[in-house]
Amino acid sequence: MTTFNQPLSGNDMPRAGGIATMMRLPYVQNTAGLDVAFTGIPLDIGTSNRSGTRFGAKAIRFESSLLRPYNMATRAAPFDSLQVADVGDIAINPYDLKDSVRLIEEGYGNLIASGCKLIALGGDHTMTLPILRAIKKKYGKVGLVHIDAHADVNDTMNGEKIAHGTPFRRAAEEDLLDCDRVVQIGLRGTGYAAEDFDWCTQQGFTIYQAHECWHRSLEPIMAEVRERLGDGPVYFSFDIDGIDPAYAPGTGTPEIGGLTVPQALEIVRGMRGVNIIGADVVEVSPPYDQSGTTALLGANIAYEMLCVFPGVRYATK
Repeated sequence: MTTFNQPLSGNDMPRAGGIATMMRLPYVQNTAGLDVAFTGIPLDIGTSNRSGTRFGAKAIRFESSLLRPYNMATRAAPFDSLQVADVGDIAINPYDLKDSVRLIEEGYGNLIASGCKLIALGGDHTMTLPILRAIKKKYGKVGLVHIDAHADVNDTMNGEKIAHGTPFRRAAEEDLLDCDRVVQIGLRGTGYAAEDFDWCTQQGFTIYQAHECWHRSLEPIMAEVRERLGDGPVYFSFDIDGIDPAYAPGTGTPEIGGLTVPQALEIVRGMRGVNIIGADVVEVSPPYDQSGTTALLGANIAYEMLCVFPGVRYATK
């Protein structure tokens, strides 16, 4: 009988104590024998506004000490179903963004070589491009569910082709994405041109702008999303600024009028049954998160993602 790793209970060690891994899971140095692992990517040199996301993974792990193993809303029991651990961080070059992109692709590729799937804790959104490059080598082109205030499809930022506002333009150009199975939810704010989001739809992406989500449940939208995604492999990328800054102030490029926390949970829980092969939570910036609420939200989103990974069992009533 398989013995699964369990988060360290607050009844065994006070939540203020213990090693600061994700949910106080065991720390291991490689993914052998794991079904899913959490990894951090301490990157913020791709940001264009407020930096600090290099500390995001640490903050998410710290706040995750409040989480318990069972999902009381969905009855998901991920730690009774999958072997999960924290494999630490992928080292980057804090002085060179392009070299960091190379290191992330290499490090991520090594971690998934065993068949383990990863939930990456960021880190600015630049990191998703090298992740998708590594994933294509193993899984081929993938569908994408992208939660964000921004489309991140700029051609350049200050003349640079790689930055946190360009990853999905590059990913489409490099044929990393199955563009007819790309969904972006939460886009909003102001743009440099009225047509800024049109490039996405021209590639085949499906967009749900934030104002289309106001005052409604997102469960019907997620039914549409699941139908579009089908059975193929899907990567799930969640920029915390997709959520309104009233709930998630600790991020680099906040935009008003965003998703609510219940809507965010509807989105993640609506991914149940999708063939998720990897996920990330990005753009948590602790210097702008004085009460820790953004990092706590990021920790909960990462846990909820784990709960919808393939193979998770659900307790019956």
